[in-house]
Amino acid sequence: MSIAISAADVNKLRQATGAGMMDCRKALAESNGDFEGAIDYLRKKGQKVAANRSDRDAKEGVAIAVATPDGTIGIALQISAETDFVSKNQEFIDFANEVAKIALENLPADIEALKALPMADATVGDKVLEMVAKIGEKIDIVALETVKADAVVPYIHGNYRIGVLVGLNQAQNDAVVSAGKDVAMQIAAMNPMGIDSSSIAPEVIEREKAIAIEQIVAEGKPADMAEKIAAGKLNKFFKDNTLLPQPFVKDGNQSVQDYLNSVAKGLTVTAFKRLALG
Repeated sequence: MSIAISAADVNKLRQATGAGMMDCRKALAESNGDFEGAIDYLRKKGQKVAANRSDRDAKEGVAIAVATPDGTIGIALQISAETDFVSKNQEFIDFANEVAKIALENLPADIEALKALPMADATVGDKVLEMVAKIGEKIDIVALETVKADAVVPYIHGNYRIGVLVGLNQAQNDAVVSAGKDVAMQIAAMNPMGIDSSSIAPEVIEREKAIAIEQIVAEGKPADMAEKIAAGKLNKFFKDNTLLPQPFVKDGNQSVQDYLNSVAKGLTVTAFKRLALG
């Protein structure tokens, strides 16, 4: 029994992957309409698909990243808006920064806990609704992240479009903070999936391996060679998609970890968070 594939489904897959219309329709048909299965189908056929990350959902708003004076705790939050006009409004930006300050002082467990915190003569949630009424657009707090480490370096990129927190394993000093800023810029630009291979979920690794093996067999390589070649493809996947093995953007001759070691022996990233508008 064939499943009906709608034009909306095809368009959604096109938007997520950048693949052609007919290829998307065939991928959906072959995967019985399963979206993730269709993405895998395209990749197994050798197509390079665009990243499909949840951080592309919120189109407008601001991303804020701040840290405590001693640099051991950082907060990143994202407040959404409907238009670019509001995103650039100074009152809206000031409001977002004030909410981030309250979050940093109180370290709420989640967005609902943040909305319940006092702000002026009301709560943060009340003030969000007041801003909605005043500006006339849907506004909401859509993401909240916390990083704790020996040193946490915040970074805001592109007129509040990306907020990054980097946690490092050595106490803050000028060199560590400077290195943290460099790594935060790397994270903003490259959007790594994790710190290194150990931070990638096993199911993601298995999925990448399966795709690699199917590509290798489709290329006509002997099946007994597929495992070995797939291991090489996995290593390239980790180098491309995880932070520490990536080529350092300021010096492609060394990895991010090599750069950190050159700043201070044993310096490394223990955690990071990246919030971005789509």
